[in-house]
Amino acid sequence: MSRRRKIIPAKTPGELDAMQAAGEIVGRALQAVKAEAKAGMSTLDLDAIAEQVIRDAGAVPTFKGYGGFPGSICSSVNDVIVHGIPSAANILEEGDLVSVDCGATLDGWVGDSAWSFGIGKLGPKAQALNLATEYVLEQGLRAMVPGNRLTDVSHALEMATYDAESKFGVELHIVDGFGGHGIGREMHQEPFLANEGRAGRGPLIQEGSVLAIEPMLALGTADNVTLADEWTVVTTDGSWAAHWEHTVAATAQGPRILTTRY
Repeated sequence: MSRRRKIIPAKTPGELDAMQAAGEIVGRALQAVKAEAKAGMSTLDLDAIAEQVIRDAGAVPTFKGYGGFPGSICSSVNDVIVHGIPSAANILEEGDLVSVDCGATLDGWVGDSAWSFGIGKLGPKAQALNLATEYVLEQGLRAMVPGNRLTDVSHALEMATYDAESKFGVELHIVDGFGGHGIGREMHQEPFLANEGRAGRGPLIQEGSVLAIEPMLALGTADNVTLADEWTVVTTDGSWAAHWEHTVAATAQGPRILTTRY
């Protein structure tokens, strides 16, 4: 393997600015979805909200048509971990935990981000799960600094998960087989970023390296299965899951979140 392949490629400052422009559109789309989501709406309604924000900003929904995916967002409710297909038949109810994953492409650059939120008030366990997953993402982001290696981020996510169990008083399971990824002019690029693992391995993070960091945690099991639609991933025991994600760059000033939600 060449030395070049042992380093996560760097984006120039201008390219990072372009990625942040795309990422901020994603952030606005997520904010709009959360602000309008309520019991009685369908996940297809949420999809329409996000797509409108993205297109009004002059961007295109990255997810729409990606590998044949029909939606502008992934809308994953309760025991659905990721890749839920928006549907007019999927009606939101009070107390549901909704994970929305969204991507936007602007001038050829991709932003990718996800968050989970409740429809009305979440039950105590769902609330703890969601706060814990957000916390794990925040801790993982801190490891995205020049000089670290890829699995330093993985290890930070794993250690934060253990910490979150005591911090939030909930048993957590790191969803098996899923994780983050490189990102740039395509949504999914090398390397794959596991959400757990030993530190100090994998390619070097350099100034300008960009990853999408996305912990996915479930209440009952790490095991999951993909449904017959070939997209929707659910927990095997029906337990609820949460998913949080940011696109983040490593810089000399520290981690730079490119998918801000201001």
